[in-house]
Amino acid sequence: MTLTGKRILLGVTGGIAAYKAASLVRALVKSGCDVRVAMTEAATRFVTPVTMQALAGQTVWTDLWDPRIADNMSHIELSRDRDLVLVVPASADFLAKIALGLADDLLATLVLARRCGLMVAPAMNVEMWDNPATQRNLRTLREDGVVFAGPAAGDQACGETGMGRMLEPEQILAEVEAWFQPKLLAGKRVLVTAGPTEEPIDPVRVITNSSSGKMGFAVARAAREAGASVTLISGPVALATPEGVARVNVRSAQQMFNEVKAALEGSDIFISVAAVADWKLKKPFDKKIKKSSGLAPVLEFEENPDILAWVASRKNAPFCVGFAAESEKVEENAKAKRAKKGVPLIAANLAQEALGADDNALTLFDARGKHSLGRGPKLEQARKLLAHVAGMLQKAKR
Repeated sequence: MTLTGKRILLGVTGGIAAYKAASLVRALVKSGCDVRVAMTEAATRFVTPVTMQALAGQTVWTDLWDPRIADNMSHIELSRDRDLVLVVPASADFLAKIALGLADDLLATLVLARRCGLMVAPAMNVEMWDNPATQRNLRTLREDGVVFAGPAAGDQACGETGMGRMLEPEQILAEVEAWFQPKLLAGKRVLVTAGPTEEPIDPVRVITNSSSGKMGFAVARAAREAGASVTLISGPVALATPEGVARVNVRSAQQMFNEVKAALEGSDIFISVAAVADWKLKKPFDKKIKKSSGLAPVLEFEENPDILAWVASRKNAPFCVGFAAESEKVEENAKAKRAKKGVPLIAANLAQEALGADDNALTLFDARGKHSLGRGPKLEQARKLLAHVAGMLQKAKR
């Protein structure tokens, strides 16, 4: 677990989204975190301290003057051993308080006195979010280094729709995981391709493959966690876009090629994870093929553009990473592909063990040889891959 042993102080403020904080506590504890909870008086109107204590497995703190801490220094002591203060939900009132440095209750005071990082998950009515006063406070907090998890746009408890809806607990958990990841690619721009492509045969039929896109999406998320600005160009898959990643949807290999060319300028790293179709119909049928004649249609193919080789051949090309999903002779084929494409790094695996699965076993091939990443969840594999990339970039500077 990536959060095992992490010590988090979870602050809960008043708002209907406070009920989601209970699910988040459970998720954090399940992920291996030590969770200490501090609540505002308003928060206790929405969810009880008893509930939060049962889920966190330790005392919940609500009173600035709690005598159980020596010298009534709870605002100091409660955060001193924490790695992160996480406020969920963060109301408009609370964001205004901490933007001004106010300290009139336990949670606001310990935020002001903390030595660790601060992440907030805002939740409020759309008009409150859009109010110029709130926007001024948000700018101040960002300048002060506060990290924001959300919000999102959507239906709100008040019946209105718009920005200000708190992220779901699993999304906030992902943001916490991202916060703890080493920022090995801070300041870098990363372009990732993912998923299959679809090449039309006629208006209703296509040639495609069984790529789920999971590995590519994991790479995009891991790159963003590592501090990079990430653009993800994806073929047709049913996956949610990783938080903070810019996504472009395509269907065919030519469309993917066009979008890569449009997004490539300024990219430092290009990671070609997509399972791009090697071939397409030279001339797709403009009407659905009928089988009434009893004769199979004759299909004439031509090659699709080689996106990775094209990017690698550019003047001042970004650092290029290719993927090789092989059915046999993984090492032999991966080395040949690396040489043919002219790229510094290839990540290879057995296709039948990885396509559609949640885990993977990657082996990396570069100028120094072969590097096994073992088997594990695709996000874990992606993080290891990007750590290897960061190491190669660092060595290239020397």
